[in-house]
Amino acid sequence: MDLKLVYREHYSAKANQPVVVDVPSRPFLMIDGAGDPNTSEQYTNAVEALYSLAYGLRAAVKRLTGDAYVVMPLEGLWWSEQMSPFDPADKSSWLWTAIICLPEAVTASMSNDVLPAVTASKRLVAGGLARVEHLAEGKSAQILHVGAYADESPTIAKLHEYIEALGCRSTGRHHEIYLSDPRTIDSAKLRTIVRQPFADT
Repeated sequence: MDLKLVYREHYSAKANQPVVVDVPSRPFLMIDGAGDPNTSEQYTNAVEALYSLAYGLRAAVKRLTGDAYVVMPLEGLWWSEQMSPFDPADKSSWLWTAIICLPEAVTASMSNDVLPAVTASKRLVAGGLARVEHLAEGKSAQILHVGAYADESPTIAKLHEYIEALGCRSTGRHHEIYLSDPRTIDSAKLRTIVRQPFADT
């Protein structure tokens, strides 16, 4: 099972063309942190832990149900207490939650068993900070950014302009879904879905 296909509407977007989506509550593996992800060891440790734990949960689901699923891409919620809306330029003040979407087959008892066990066996520095929690964003606008993360500002601006043109206001946290692996793909070809929840004014 590939959840990107099951939730196709929420894991696909077009460049330069914002669209409105309604995102229901889903379970996510989460770790919170702060600081510039480009220089923060905390962020590196969080991402390492999330992937190890996500694969541990996948193995547990397969053992229990016989069903396998594709581990979902890394996502990030980004915000700052001093800025609204999110300013992509001031990395030092960023707060973040690194997340990976999970299938509903991941139960509370399963995560309570798997997360500590994998954290111990893999010696994950940030494993003890991980949790499984539902996230519901509701009505949101999203757009595809193609290129380096550092060049996202015009795409983000276009998304917020689109929301304002609808007569609405941004709510919730700036959300990015990383469809490409920056370790294997040139930065100019990276594909990132940028999402922003919103509400009526």
